[in-house]
Amino acid sequence: MLNKKLLEILACPVCKSEVKLKGDKIICHKCKKYYPVRDGIPVMLVDEARDLEEREK
Repeated sequence: MLNKKLLEILACPVCKSEVKLKGDKIICHKCKKYYPVRDGIPVMLVDEARDLEEREK
């Protein structure tokens, strides 16, 4: 589980919008990307971003 204060300061590295935690993913609804959380650490790298539509298929 991510620290609530950490989640409040995180922003999408692509569009700088607010992100939300959903399961083991950090999701940006504005640019439709998600980022993994590995061992409790959010991996907020542009190269790690995946399209949200890919995951929902």
